[in-house]
Amino acid sequence: MAITSPPITALAAEGLVRRYGSVVALDGLDLRVQSGEAVAVVGPSGCGKSTLLELLAGLQQPDGGHVSGGGHTCAFMPQSDLLLPWRDALSNAGLALECAGASRQDARRAAAPLFERFGLGEFEHAYPRELSGGMRQRVAFLRTLLAGRPALLLDEPFGALDSITRASMQEWLAGALAEEPRTLVLVTHDVEEALLLSRRVVVLSQRPGRAVAVLDAGHRGDRSRREIVTSPEFADLRERAMEALGQ
Repeated sequence: MAITSPPITALAAEGLVRRYGSVVALDGLDLRVQSGEAVAVVGPSGCGKSTLLELLAGLQQPDGGHVSGGGHTCAFMPQSDLLLPWRDALSNAGLALECAGASRQDARRAAAPLFERFGLGEFEHAYPRELSGGMRQRVAFLRTLLAGRPALLLDEPFGALDSITRASMQEWLAGALAEEPRTLVLVTHDVEEALLLSRRVVVLSQRPGRAVAVLDAGHRGDRSRREIVTSPEFADLRERAMEALGQ
């Protein structure tokens, strides 16, 4: 009989507390993410979702509890794409490699082969002002991926996009992650997006943020976005998530 190895924990937060003066953003939050697992975190505005990602990334320090496996193992993509307007798309994508010590020429050379695969072919020399919102997000995601970290922390990556572009980008990101598997923690206020892009959804309470529910989003297989979101099981999961958010 084959022996199954126990899952490896990539990121863990235990009893996290974070305060900003008299405001308590997180209070006793626990989160455990296995290597290669995609986890989404949803919750009302101001419940500490972005704070959680910054704690996992090592950009903030908790007032209580602790984080393990974060910091240098994580690549963090904030809500805004933060593309540098004076750099073209190729140089923006290679910025993480430059920060790690590569020359600009070597960074551009490493990023170039990925542009076609990420739907950015022929836009290597375009500047941010010449790109659509969806293209800017793809460049930002490629920059995050090129950091070479085993875990990706994405904070509302499509929050600023219109609904049509957002739906297209959700399907694109699912495909990109299938080609380049990583441990993923996705923060979003969109329940549908959370269920589409993750295997497990953690629902946070109103501030101070605590986990009030964990939903198994299951495996989507090769079905299209439309097939998934119109299925009865998806509708049931969405309803359960909305009920948890309303607690």
